[in-house]
Amino acid sequence: MEQVQENRQNPLGTEPIGKLLPRFAIPAVISMLVSALYNIVDQIFIGQGVGMYGNAATNVAFPLTTLATSLGLLLGIGGASNFNLEMGRGNDDKARGIAGSAFGSLLIAGITICVLARIFLRPLIILFGATPVVMDYAMDYVGITSLGMPFYVLTVGGNHLIRADGSPTYSMSAMVSGAVVNTILDPLFIFGFHMGIAGAAWATVIGQVLSAVLVFVYLPRFKTVRLSLREFLPKGKCVLAIASLGAASCFNQLAMTVTQIVMNNVLRSYGEASVYGSDIPLAVVGIVAKVNMVFMAIVIGLSQGAQPIFGFNYGAEKYGRVRATYRCAGTVATGIAVIAFLGFQIFPRQITSMFGSGEELYYQFSIQYFRTFMFCTFINGLQPLTANFFTSIGRSTRGILLSMTRQLIFLVPLVVFLPMFMGIDGVIYAGPVADGAAGILAIYMVWKEFRRMPR
Repeated sequence: MEQVQENRQNPLGTEPIGKLLPRFAIPAVISMLVSALYNIVDQIFIGQGVGMYGNAATNVAFPLTTLATSLGLLLGIGGASNFNLEMGRGNDDKARGIAGSAFGSLLIAGITICVLARIFLRPLIILFGATPVVMDYAMDYVGITSLGMPFYVLTVGGNHLIRADGSPTYSMSAMVSGAVVNTILDPLFIFGFHMGIAGAAWATVIGQVLSAVLVFVYLPRFKTVRLSLREFLPKGKCVLAIASLGAASCFNQLAMTVTQIVMNNVLRSYGEASVYGSDIPLAVVGIVAKVNMVFMAIVIGLSQGAQPIFGFNYGAEKYGRVRATYRCAGTVATGIAVIAFLGFQIFPRQITSMFGSGEELYYQFSIQYFRTFMFCTFINGLQPLTANFFTSIGRSTRGILLSMTRQLIFLVPLVVFLPMFMGIDGVIYAGPVADGAAGILAIYMVWKEFRRMPR
């Protein structure tokens, strides 16, 4: 009973939300932005140094990154959510087992995806939608970046666990350090050593290794519980608990992977029949996806920063603080979404130009895609926040449902069927319909949950 009372005095349960949320969210946002920079910095330097086909190649390679991210989030967010819930309930031993199993599973998952990617490299590139012109660029890029997958998965998942342990600043520093190294090495390898797209890939891997090393260094310094070597051997019961609460974020990333693969193949097919050809749509959609990652990184980082506050206070039955945290985070997320919407509508050509030049058709398609496909960006902040909210309070089924709505339930069917009647324009108009439907559903579900939650 004393332990429970002590945990209830944790700052997560007592500090004002207006101060607590920024303290956890800002480092999480920076960490997510840094993660996005791994992709967007490569895209910018590749676009300037290699050209449009290099941009198309990184778009083709993107599904492997989202697949690795999904595993990192499955084990990282699932582990962090369970960890905070058990700490809020005063169950230190269970929290220790969760943290250790999560770290051990991250290592196994990263090595597995690396080995499989190496074995099935060419079939994967074909599956991801590469055209004959783009194939060699994509093979070079993915062949190298696949070597960094164990380090990347550990970094993505480990940073959530470090943040859950009450060290958001260290978590941020681990991500920032790798990104800074990547940003420095990109121009050096591409332009200085004339390594082309391979140089960008090696810069990414080296940055990922540094971030993973910093995660390793933190493990002996875990604050709230002490982790011994035997804790890092994954335990079946703990892994199941982790997977149940990490599934929502995992499925969200897997949905992005499936969506990207479907879109690449649809663009390759219908683009060939349009005035744009296949390679222009592939390159443009890759650019828009990377730019949108910056906006989504802020929103997802905000929701991840709120995760310990949601989980601890729900476990401690402080439901008023749970509501207040969601209202605060939702307001900020919507404000950021409106700013992103205005940027996409007003500056599409300028944003595209950052990633290298192209013919007029290239800019024409990019402007139309930015303004139409991203039209409902202003509501996009609520869907990831709400999915993470349900995961944090232990309602994993609802979190999984919400994480699947925009991509798998709404967007993929629209991307497949609308082009049958509208050609490549069908892909463009699928975006705002899917975004609007997913946002409305998220608002309805959280409103219903608040009505059910005790006051």
